[in-house]
Amino acid sequence: MTSFVGIDVTKTYTAAQLTGTESGKAPKVGDLYESYDNKTYRFVKYNQGAGAIAAVANNVVGFYAPGGVSTGVYNEVTSDVSDTAGLGAGVLAGAPGNGEYGWIQVSGPATLNTALVSGASGQPLVLSSTTDGTLKVAGALTD
Repeated sequence: MTSFVGIDVTKTYTAAQLTGTESGKAPKVGDLYESYDNKTYRFVKYNQGAGAIAAVANNVVGFYAPGGVSTGVYNEVTSDVSDTAGLGAGVLAGAPGNGEYGWIQVSGPATLNTALVSGASGQPLVLSSTTDGTLKVAGALTD
């Protein structure tokens, strides 16, 4: 794993930058970064999914699973809930375009861009199965 100091977690990269102009300076897919305030971020690829859902900073993303069937991919994410199999991945730190790369927050307190679909803050949360890019309170431990 690479060590990073003072990175901008809102910065996004194209595939060409990762192998061209930013080669050697950019993180690698799957890299983790822990910030000074104990938040952890993972470097991932963004996929807009079948619904062509654009990335929005501070929205929730799930692991990309085409048609809702998990393929075991854990470094590619989407806001399109129909392409996630209900597996939440984190919160977008920036707004990468389709096929671009950026950071998602995977641990630590996060401020979301959208309200919870149901329930209240401080409760166990799961990816909403009805509203793209959002969370809801878990109805049961199996949600």
